[in-house]
Amino acid sequence: MKRYQRASDVRVGVVGYGGAFNMGKKHLLEMQKAGMTPTAIAEIDTTRLAAATQDFPGIETYSSLAAMLRESAVGLVSIITPHNTHAKLALQALKAGRHVVCEKPMAITTAECDAMIAAAGRNGVLLSTYHNRHWDGPIMSAVQHIQSGMIGDVVRIEAHWGLRSKPGDWWRTSKSISGGILYDWGVHLLEYSLQIIRSDIIEVTGYAKRGYWAPQTKWKKDCNEDEAFASVRFRGGQWLTLLISALDSNPRRGFLGITGTEGSYLLDWPVNECYRQEGSQATVRRFKNPPGEGWRYYQNVADHLVKGTKLVITAEWARRPIHILELADRSARQGAALRVKYK
Repeated sequence: MKRYQRASDVRVGVVGYGGAFNMGKKHLLEMQKAGMTPTAIAEIDTTRLAAATQDFPGIETYSSLAAMLRESAVGLVSIITPHNTHAKLALQALKAGRHVVCEKPMAITTAECDAMIAAAGRNGVLLSTYHNRHWDGPIMSAVQHIQSGMIGDVVRIEAHWGLRSKPGDWWRTSKSISGGILYDWGVHLLEYSLQIIRSDIIEVTGYAKRGYWAPQTKWKKDCNEDEAFASVRFRGGQWLTLLISALDSNPRRGFLGITGTEGSYLLDWPVNECYRQEGSQATVRRFKNPPGEGWRYYQNVADHLVKGTKLVITAEWARRPIHILELADRSARQGAALRVKYK
């Protein structure tokens, strides 16, 4: 892979500058903070291109990725578009010899991830996924405490995100565009969990409820599930469950509940908690979480391109949660547990 002499030599561009969450601006600012040079934006909405030139005066603007690749000197492209477009756009950029970062989730299917990884390898370029939440305060604190033996050996993780809420009429509610209800927050929670359970995956089982909210949305037959559940079995004997729900009226605490042989651990904002039973005495320890350090993502990318620093979020790492999500979806439809291709 070609090395750059300085981070400022890495010219960066984003594909997608939509108004929701203003992620295009966020990515460019974080890349700039890491020393790289914001250079170009590709966006189909002309009003958003106008907003981009206000945010970054003098930046190059294009109406398509193809035009950016043809006319711009960008070396790193960050893709911030709906989930079902990630693979197609990434393959365009990779085949043009550009480094690529995809917003999470990396793609919708394992096959798409495989094609992207193969293209990156053939063209000698970087491929990664923007898992900035790898450095969220709660998970950094949890990993430190659990690796120190605070709750003994990890037995299981229960990951969940749920509330009773009618889905909005936007692309994230479309099954074919988003991948399904598990793909949004689910990919975050799986990435958290895989930092804690360091073992090979054996099989995945999925369950889903469909059809309650669909008639009340514009997507009708293409609406996400109302609720979906995945169970993951690991070679080390641990298991992981993931629940994402738009039906759950029971407010649940935390995002991850981790059970070990000597205690339990609750991951939440802004405080994590550890529960232990010593004889008849129950103890609770609370830990105020450190601030998130999501800026480390693009700093690591820049250091990798300039200094050869080991890449933290590799394409293979980002493929693991996608493999789980796809298998859970297939399992829910087939009614059977499925063995994994990638451990």
